[in-house]
Amino acid sequence: MAVQLQRGSRRGGGRPPISEINVTPMVDVMLVLLIIFMITAPLLTVGVPVDLPKTDAPQITQPSEPLVITIDEDGVIYLQESETPLENLVPRLTAITESKPDTRIFVRGDRNVQYGKIMEVMGTVASAGFAKVALIAEIPREGGSGN
Repeated sequence: MAVQLQRGSRRGGGRPPISEINVTPMVDVMLVLLIIFMITAPLLTVGVPVDLPKTDAPQITQPSEPLVITIDEDGVIYLQESETPLENLVPRLTAITESKPDTRIFVRGDRNVQYGKIMEVMGTVASAGFAKVALIAEIPREGGSGN
């Protein structure tokens, strides 16, 4: 259903201008954007894979998203998803939190990392004035081994 507007005849006897909305380019752009969002959405999660220990403690629910420090199996420290040496951890945390010591910080440590390494990271963060530092563990599945 095209809408045609006709004005008086043009000089030279050409066809009158046709005014209609072509939605094909808009649909093409929207489909491309949909595909881009479908591909990038799973990548927005904290992506450092670690094997978390299991615990029976209840889950902690927070209204705001906390900062996550991850220590992988090799002892490498990550702040969110970027690798950070221990000496740069506190300055980066201070910059990210805008010096708010009540920011919730979670520490995720692989079960194969030495306990001393995790405590070193937690101690460094706590000594910088961040009071809300917590460990993250995985809840064991029913019927599974609780190691």
